[in-house]
Amino acid sequence: MQLVLDLPETAFSSLRVSPAEYLDEMRRAAAVKWYEMRRISQGKAAEVCGVSRADFIRILGEYRVSVLQDDPASLAAEVHP
Repeated sequence: MQLVLDLPETAFSSLRVSPAEYLDEMRRAAAVKWYEMRRISQGKAAEVCGVSRADFIRILGEYRVSVLQDDPASLAAEVHP
């Protein structure tokens, strides 16, 4: 599927990236945020980014987003039932 966005040309120059790089960054940022909000899985987020799941996990690190979706209390309950 293809989406069309109207963006000012200054959007690209402010980040000093090409339109293609800007698009890649937007995809990654959206996928990371949707994953962080628990709206999509790692696999679906990787698909949105156009990368492997392993690469998406690396991207999560770049954005300082936890790979784990469970909160500490849930993890503790699983480890110590």
